[in-house]
Amino acid sequence: MGEGLPERSRQVAEALEHAGARGVVRELPASARTAAEAADALGCEVGAIANSLVFMADEHPLLVMTSGRHRVDPALLAERLGRERVRRATAEEVRAATGQAIGGVAPVGHPAPVETVVDTALEDYPRLWAAGGTPHTVFPTDFAELVKLTDGTPVAVN
Repeated sequence: MGEGLPERSRQVAEALEHAGARGVVRELPASARTAAEAADALGCEVGAIANSLVFMADEHPLLVMTSGRHRVDPALLAERLGRERVRRATAEEVRAATGQAIGGVAPVGHPAPVETVVDTALEDYPRLWAAGGTPHTVFPTDFAELVKLTDGTPVAVN
């Protein structure tokens, strides 16, 4: 499982297999650090890229799986989640929460569970692509599976 993949991506591949996910992690020839780069590399709409963004919600990590077609509104997200404040996590906070670097954060394969919300805009796409633990790896999924994999809460994030 995941032979030839970077260590972080092998961890993601193992988590996906353990969860019974249908998709497998694959390595791209070029970086997919941004939603636009990933969409270009995969030949899909940018909205079908499930961006993994880490925020701090009342100083606790919050993984937001959002459509690449728009930005997260932290104030609106705080209101919808009943939190005082939601802010973007620093690079150090992202790595501490996920074990992965910005630009390659997968929805699974973290050292410990991270509270997750899944952008309802992702329901518009039958096939989604999420990061596989590095900026060069991705895996296919769909909205229902992404919610299940992450034990996420569907929320409109903008």
